[in-house]
Amino acid sequence: MRAFDTEVPRGTLKRFHPNVTDVVDINYVPDQMRIFDTVNSTDATVSLIDVRAGLLSPTLRALRDIGFIEAAKKGEITFVVFHILGPSIASLDEIAETAAYLGDAKYFMVKNSINNAHFFEWDEATHAAYFKTVPRAVEINLPKLVEMATEQVELASVPFATFIANKKQGGDPASYSFVLRGYVRHWLNNVWAEYDRVGLTDVVDAKILGAKQEVLGAPLRTSREPPPLPGDQPPGLHVAGRKLVRP
Repeated sequence: MRAFDTEVPRGTLKRFHPNVTDVVDINYVPDQMRIFDTVNSTDATVSLIDVRAGLLSPTLRALRDIGFIEAAKKGEITFVVFHILGPSIASLDEIAETAAYLGDAKYFMVKNSINNAHFFEWDEATHAAYFKTVPRAVEINLPKLVEMATEQVELASVPFATFIANKKQGGDPASYSFVLRGYVRHWLNNVWAEYDRVGLTDVVDAKILGAKQEVLGAPLRTSREPPPLPGDQPPGLHVAGRKLVRP
């Protein structure tokens, strides 16, 4: 697996997965070439791009302009989008804009619960106006993680699974709070259960087996690695994007 972090210049994803992540400027054509021209030649089965807040629409526009989305429509590439949403009208307004680029792509709308907001579920008309307008979209509901646990993982700069295992980035033993590790373990299990509910693993595995895979959006910066894949499977590209919400 390889990953690209568009949070130039310091990177965000790179803090948590430094060994597989390179920081790129997605608006810089040579960096676009670095990502997309090497999909067929890389040894990595999966490539992931974490698109920072504010860059999802420009990235989709660039993919349209270089003919990538058209190739997906022709079935030459499988294109799956994970769009992280925050509980604000500004964030939800981006659903229609994003969906307009995607054609027949698999579109996951990820409700990222960073607080106790309800994504306007209490107002049926407002909720339906956003979440029922894209019939092919699949909703993923990510639960809220206790704030202190979130902050501790940020400070540790390690993947969630590494934090749960009480390890530092290099694998040395750490001394993280037993309580906070318990909250993270419980939260992460709920995240995996939600992914299983929507058949996410089946979608990803099926697409990789059938064609080149391109995933744009955001399954969050979680830490469980995808299951090992046979070496003769074609490489795929996962693009993870964030808009208006913290990862």
